[in-house]
Amino acid sequence: MICNRTYFDKEDEKKINEILGDSFSFLQTLKLRGVGSSRFIVHSVSESLSHTINKVSDINYCSIELRPSGIIVNITQQLNLFSWLIPYYKLVIFNSDTFSIHADGSNIKIVKDKNYLNNKNFISKMIKLKTKAIIVD
Repeated sequence: MICNRTYFDKEDEKKINEILGDSFSFLQTLKLRGVGSSRFIVHSVSESLSHTINKVSDINYCSIELRPSGIIVNITQQLNLFSWLIPYYKLVIFNSDTFSIHADGSNIKIVKDKNYLNNKNFISKMIKLKTKAIIVD
């Protein structure tokens, strides 16, 4: 599910909480040592996500937020913020020349640069949470 979160909407927040669970509490966030990544540079996206990126030669950025039952990939397009909601059971990660996240036939490829290297601990935390969520279910 992709939603435009440029402006706060209670309906969208309800849907997000139903799909991915409420945000981690303050204490859980401290235990996890943060639930948000710093920004990544987007290399490319699939056709279904192409409306969320800048068409001109601007650099496209994204970030990832962890939730108890999934992740939110936030993509910025000029002044707009689009969120791609991915439950853990649909999340597939590939690590090759680019780091890519796949779900429901859509994907986003992320450039492996210093931003990626700074987020290595975050990515391993995301994989551990995915594994834990799948084992519990």
